[in-house]
Order: sequence, then C-alpha cells, then structure tokens
Amino acid sequence: MTDFTKPDASSSRDRIIHGVDFSGADAGGEAGIRLASRSSATESLIDRIERLDRTSLRRRIMASLEDGNDHLWLIDAPFGIPCPTLEACGIPLEWTKTVEWMAGFQTPRDWRRGVRAVTRKEPRRVADRAASTPLASMNLRIFKQTWTAMVELLQPLAMAGVRIEPLAGPKNSRVVVAEGCPASILKRGGDSSRGYKGKSDSNRDRRREILEIAHRRWGLRISEAVADRCIDGTAGDDLDAVLLTLDPLVTVYPPEALVEGWVFS
Repeated sequence: MTDFTKPDASSSRDRIIHGVDFSGADAGGEAGIRLASRSSATESLIDRIERLDRTSLRRRIMASLEDGNDHLWLIDAPFGIPCPTLEACGIPLEWTKTVEWMAGFQTPRDWRRGVRAVTRKEPRRVADRAASTPLASMNLRIFKQTWTAMVELLQPLAMAGVRIEPLAGPKNSRVVVAEGCPASILKRGGDSSRGYKGKSDSNRDRRREILEIAHRRWGLRISEAVADRCIDGTAGDDLDAVLLTLDPLVTVYPPEALVEGWVFS
C-alpha cells in the first residue's frame, strides 16, 4: 500500500498531523470536538488544543486542501460498518453504498433502529479486532459517532477531493483523513488504555503518566499549557487528541478494510 503518512521526500511542503477527538453528540459543538496539530515546521511542538463543532471541523479539513502543505487528519471515530451487518441489511459491500444507505435515515437513532429491526447482532469489524478498539461501531455508546462521522463528515470530504484512507477520494490528494484510536495507540505501546478518564487523583496521575510515556517513548513534545489541559481534563478528550498526533502505523490491510475501514494507530 502507499505510505500516506509521509510526504514526498523531494517536496519542500510542510507536513502536519492533526489529532481529532470526535463527538457525535447532538450538542457536539464547542465542547464536543478537540483538535491538536503537530507540524514539522515547529519541531513537533503542540502548543494549543482547539474546540470545534462538526461543521467547523469539516470546513477546516476542506480548507487544508488550499494551503499547499501535506495534511494527515487522524480522527477517533469508526469509518465503516461491519460486512456481516451490511449483508444482513441487504447493502452492497461498497463504502459509498454504505454511506448512501446511512444518509437515507434522518438521524443516527433512526438508522440504528432500522438496523436493529433486521438484526440485533453487533459484530466487530476486522479493523476493530486488529487494533483492539474498545467498542464496535454499532455499539449503543458509539453509534451516533459512527453515523455523524460517515454521513456529515467523510462523505462530503471525499466529494470535495479529500482522501478518506483506504475508502474513497483521490489517492493523490495532499489531504488525507484516516481513522485513529487513542486506546489502540496505548495498547500497541504495551500500556493499558484504562484508568485515565475520571475525576479521581489516580485518574489525574494516570493522565500525567501517559504524557510522560508519550514523550519518552515517542518523542511527543507539548507546551506546559497543553500539558495542564490534558492532565486537568477529566474526560480525557484533550489527551486523546494529543495522542492522535503521533505518527500512525502503516500496515497491509485486508480486503474488508476497503468496506469497513481501517485503524491506523
């Protein structure tokens, strides 16, 4: 497969990795989405975390097509539906057909009800098993995130010329959007993904420990203000966005990934 994580070695363009902690909540505005960015031009220092709603995020990604740099957006949301679920619902095993089908429902809850009228099974994708993600894309805790990411974000981005790896959009686009998972990042580093979300002193200590591990093991550099936000943020959203700016894995993915998506972290 093409190594979409690295720019052309002969290019003078900057390379920017954006980590997006996504939200599919109905109120997913200012408090819903966190964005951290790491640029090679600033020696990989992350000096701020932004808050965006879904419309603003889509506009930011589209705008990155025009600035002449290479952009990789790692988003913590499922990019696809398991093939067994699509087969049960009579949907062709194509990502574009999947999104068209989902967009035919007015809300994510309507979509989930429609699926559950046919099947109540919630299989994990091949990508979920490979990356040890915490939840299946149809799970009650995450289905809104799945629907809003695919219908409101990924579909219009692909139509605008953004590459949705490995599912849609032009393969030569300078802007690539790919699925990431902070829990998978921690697990591949040999650490537990538990214990850092919460209000207790131990949760706070665990968030500080994860930042130290990321700095020591992967060379992550953040400002003091960003570190404070990550440690103080009881939901772990700021920390998740920062972790997603780490260089993703590039692996050979199976055929199912062209329908279900793939996790690159």
